Amino acid sequence: MQRLKKRSWAEPFKIKVVEPLKMTSREERERALKEAGYNTFLLRSEDVYIDLLTDSGTNAMSDYQWAGMMLGDEAYAGSRNFYRLEDAVKRYYGYAHLVPTHQGRGAEHLISRILIKPGDFVPGNMYFTTTRLHQELAGGTFVDVIIDEAHDPASLHPFKGNVDLGKLEALVKKVGADKIPYISVAATVNMAGGQPISMANLKELHAFCSRQGIRIILDATRAVENAWFIKIREKGYESRSIAEILKEMCSYSDGCTMSGKKDLLVNIGGFLAINDAEIFEEARNLVVVYEGLHTYGGLAGRDMEAMARGIEEAVQEDHIRARIGQVEYVGEKLKAIGIPIVQPVGGHAIFLDAKNFLPKIPQVEFPAQTLAAELYLESGIRSMERGIVSAGRNKETGDHYYPKLELVRLTFPRRVYTQAHCDVTAEAVEAVYERRDTIRGLRMVYEPKYLRFFQARFERL
Repeated sequence: MQRLKKRSWAEPFKIKVVEPLKMTSREERERALKEAGYNTFLLRSEDVYIDLLTDSGTNAMSDYQWAGMMLGDEAYAGSRNFYRLEDAVKRYYGYAHLVPTHQGRGAEHLISRILIKPGDFVPGNMYFTTTRLHQELAGGTFVDVIIDEAHDPASLHPFKGNVDLGKLEALVKKVGADKIPYISVAATVNMAGGQPISMANLKELHAFCSRQGIRIILDATRAVENAWFIKIREKGYESRSIAEILKEMCSYSDGCTMSGKKDLLVNIGGFLAINDAEIFEEARNLVVVYEGLHTYGGLAGRDMEAMARGIEEAVQEDHIRARIGQVEYVGEKLKAIGIPIVQPVGGHAIFLDAKNFLPKIPQVEFPAQTLAAELYLESGIRSMERGIVSAGRNKETGDHYYPKLELVRLTFPRRVYTQAHCDVTAEAVEAVYERRDTIRGLRMVYEPKYLRFFQARFERL
């Protein structure tokens, strides 16, 4: 029997509106990079060719979402778009109560302020920058309980986002369950390279936490992508729909924080969803103080409508297959060249392994920050550091945290770039890799108090 040739794939949409991109010279990029203090966050977007800094709020909305924008009910209280969003969250995520926020960190702030007391410990499957900061500002201490494989970029474990129940149990024995207000579970795990958590692990975690009386709060920002990995990697879920898998994932948690700027395909928006009525009452009271009335939470009605429609589109199989497929395409090209990346390829981004990409640059000279700067200089492509700069400082010792993973994130916005942009990106990474022995590190010359990776400035050594 003749074997069929593998067919090419194409994006499940056609382009209706285009935004021109600016091409710059190397001299222009050198000047822009120096003015930005070698921090890609401080570059002007008009000086960027292909922007892979983040997938947060940078996605392309559909005609269905844009049409919904024209149906915005901008009433201060009781907007009909709020009730549309509430219904969509209940239908697809399954939570009983909804509090809208301007974006995900607004939800993180609310749940941290409500549940965490000074001296508490908050375990999680690897930290995320804003999540950990809100927990610390509320008086808590983050404790990493992710499996060891997550800290190894070469490990091929299919679910590197899994919680190590042994580590969690050891923490409970050490500090007591009453000092653990909840476990923060990310799906997928951004800082590990967009790695998913398995349904089996979620079930085991839910059973353990139920016995201990510990809540589970899901970071559902990219839970649709996590659902896709469960479908293709976990036995028993091959024939289940993404919507079914997503709802089952959420059923093993007590609530979630959501940045709608990722999975839900909007430019702004998020929410806190919760099952406990008392926590909900406190959250919708506090949201009035920090975000806006509990039926808009800092959002326009049109934004809530776009997010409600994004919830519907996010779980469509053709959409999520193409979204993950584009990232995998770039990952396969880089692996074929021999570029060191985090494996398996995650959902939203390619993570370059800066330690092995630039092995001559010690971690205190910020190899990932250096690599991100060099990639922009080479090609005008903007990426993001996810290493020692993002990790910040130990508040007790004042020294840097030294994460095992020193990464550069190439983050692909949804429905924005074509396969040709992907090819250009891979070629640019290869060009930097070929001259890696000539690259020098950086020193930090300005460090803000919080979330330093956003605004820190550097100089070449």
